[in-house]
Amino acid sequence: MGEVTANTTQEKTPKKSWFKGLKSEFKKIVWPDKELLVKESAAVIVITVILGLVIALLDMAVEYGVNLII
Repeated sequence: MGEVTANTTQEKTPKKSWFKGLKSEFKKIVWPDKELLVKESAAVIVITVILGLVIALLDMAVEYGVNLII
């Protein structure tokens, strides 16, 4: 079997450089405008309602089928 060696002498990056990197990454984020946010939220709500109805209909059909068998 191969040997696994851990390098325990690695230096940790300073917190200042970590925060600088974090700040630069946050600058890259593209936030949606209000119109896009409303459209996408409405799409999520509509699809959620439709899927809820489909699941409810399937549940009722399965329940009816089980009741017929029993």
